[in-house]
Amino acid sequence: MKQSFWRDRPVLVTGATGLVGAWLTRRLLDEGAAAVCLVRDWVPRSELVHARLIERVTVVRGDIRDRDTIERTLGEHEIDTVIHLAAQTIVGIANRNPVSTFESNIQGTWNLLEACRRSPMVKSVVIASSDKAYGDQEVLPYDESTPLQGRHPYDVSKSCADLIAQAYVKTYGLPVVVTRCGNFYGGGDLNWNRIVPGTVRSVLRGERPVIRSDGEYVRDYFYVEDGAAAYMLLARQLHCRPELRGLAFNFSNEIEVTVLGLVNRILKAMGSELEPRVLNEASNEIRRQSLSAARARTKLNWSPLFTLEQGLERTIAWYREFLA
Repeated sequence: MKQSFWRDRPVLVTGATGLVGAWLTRRLLDEGAAAVCLVRDWVPRSELVHARLIERVTVVRGDIRDRDTIERTLGEHEIDTVIHLAAQTIVGIANRNPVSTFESNIQGTWNLLEACRRSPMVKSVVIASSDKAYGDQEVLPYDESTPLQGRHPYDVSKSCADLIAQAYVKTYGLPVVVTRCGNFYGGGDLNWNRIVPGTVRSVLRGERPVIRSDGEYVRDYFYVEDGAAAYMLLARQLHCRPELRGLAFNFSNEIEVTVLGLVNRILKAMGSELEPRVLNEASNEIRRQSLSAARARTKLNWSPLFTLEQGLERTIAWYREFLA
């Protein structure tokens, strides 16, 4: 039997209690990796805890803003691969609390990169940026040559972290790649003000789903299990392909969907005739976003594992069970 690349490999996952982090950790464990998770807050309803994944990993309690903790973790656990997901990810929170967002997303990233620079065992670092790093652009879809020009707090935090990652490659030769994905959705997202979990929960409660914007904002929605698989593919390829260092990769189903369109897809999938309430209260958010994944397709031979409909079906099933 062919041995998995990940078998017994020491991997540090930051942000493991988050949406993507939990599914990534599950996938790493399924492949036999020795997963180490940096955890700041105890989140009892997170998928990491809910699915009892946390019992199968090494947990380091600490904050991504504490470089000493990161350096100790890398050294003591002989970390070979780092996948950095820890961030404050809610746009509304970033608008209300920009400083804490900058500290987590920008300072946290440079702390991690500096700790990796000082650790000779680290061979592969994946930094999770975002399509928000591109900011508002006239030409869509974004490709990886599109300038990084975030203007609002969350977008700026991602632009900055992205550029800092590239600086560590260019200046120090650190083995880093950057991912830029759209809006993640999937089971385990407990940020109910996000459109997918909020809509599903409202329908299950028999309540009209709420759309904060006018419903016409265009987003690139990406299923969480596809994201976890993409991160692992990229981390593995970076180990044997040094030419990937410093590159950024968009991952996307390459489908433009309005917020209202997504809500209607969820309502149809759940057999609901509820009418959404459109509040038209969104501000300081990018109007239209979409990504080209051509580079990932050609350089990594990547393609998504799930269509939007399949991802929504799996997501709805997760929430039905979770909220039963």
